[in-house]
Amino acid sequence: MSAVSGKTPDGPARWTEWGWFLTWLLVGACAGIGLAAILTVGAALLVAAAVAAVLLLRAGPARAVVGAVSGPALPLFYLAYLNRGGPGEVCHAVTGGQSCTEEYTPVPFLVAGALLLAVGIVLHAATGRRGRADRMPRG
Repeated sequence: MSAVSGKTPDGPARWTEWGWFLTWLLVGACAGIGLAAILTVGAALLVAAAVAAVLLLRAGPARAVVGAVSGPALPLFYLAYLNRGGPGEVCHAVTGGQSCTEEYTPVPFLVAGALLLAVGIVLHAATGRRGRADRMPRG
């Protein structure tokens, strides 16, 4: 509830809350990619995610950290996209012949990504409602 108007945050204030959530989502995606690529560039991505997390914890609302739960959904969606022709061997025409690759089924990646994204969004919405309900005057 706003101290000036006596109303719950709407409009720009609500969008700001979701902006923090999206920022944490990107931090979570960076950490997820870092874990997946730990043997190559993963360590650098994990350090970047940790630094961003420390900065965000100091600057933004702590409840937006649930966006990091949804972050690994982005690399999972990308894996589902890369394997969209699978399962099995998928061939594509290239200059002078064809190129074949073995692809996984995209469904597990898509389902896992959708679940992570949904859990983060539901948690963020629930903590926002609870936070607004706690600030409502009791009469």
